[in-house]
Amino acid sequence: MKKLFLAALGGLTLLSSAQATKYPLTVTDDLGRRVTLKAEPKRIVTLLPSHTETLFAIGAGGKLVGIDEYSNYPRETAGITKVGSGFQPDIEKIVALKPDLVLVDESSSARLAEKLSAVGLTVYGGTPQTYNEVFEKIVVLGKMTNRETGATNLVVKMRRELSALERSVVNRPKVSTYFEVDPTPYSVGPNSYIGTLITRGGGRNIVPASLGDFPKVDPELVVRANPQVMIGLTVNEARRRPGWSNLQAVRSGRVYQPTNAERDAIARPGPRLPEAMRALIKVMHPGAVK
Repeated sequence: MKKLFLAALGGLTLLSSAQATKYPLTVTDDLGRRVTLKAEPKRIVTLLPSHTETLFAIGAGGKLVGIDEYSNYPRETAGITKVGSGFQPDIEKIVALKPDLVLVDESSSARLAEKLSAVGLTVYGGTPQTYNEVFEKIVVLGKMTNRETGATNLVVKMRRELSALERSVVNRPKVSTYFEVDPTPYSVGPNSYIGTLITRGGGRNIVPASLGDFPKVDPELVVRANPQVMIGLTVNEARRRPGWSNLQAVRSGRVYQPTNAERDAIARPGPRLPEAMRALIKVMHPGAVK
């Protein structure tokens, strides 16, 4: 019995060492830049809420010395220095925090990455755009911060919860769904991570894939599609738009504005993906989940 225990303990030790990051570590970010970490980062600044949430979820939240102004989850973020946003960063404040790693959004912060790199900071630019990329980025952040075990455990937990949610609607008919990002209106394509959540949650996205992942859509497209469910706006907002008052979603009252917490979970491609899918299912298939 003792030998079995020692063998198991040895196996756990090997697993632990296998999950430890070896430095220096070089990764390629979404800007195509080779980013090298000479040692495990101890002082991290994030300029995107999804990165902030991911670091906390994998056990690296204690490394954060600066976060963007929109990072509000988990509650431990309340005591961390705010450094503006990816669009309006306080570069002086970021530099003063002496971070050994800065995480930015590649789409809005390419120039920011250049500026911060120019003053000697290590900057990684990259965010998930698709469903699978959410898990890939969690693994990358886990490796960069020497929290690979935490990242692996998080991915396993998320996939298990998401699979259970999918099973709750597997035998239900697909519901035609329009998701609005903002009143412009910007929406989501079926291949975006939100679009995939809609599909896996028992919906049928009315936006064609050919328009891209986060397209600006013609309001007439929504009228022609006549969705059964609309998410991201209020019923009164929908009624005020030309031709929308007669849409079946509006007539039946199936127009839903997510709560702030739900909107944050949906808008942030990170650890709260199961919460996002749950919120979408509640609207598309009432009663399928609690």
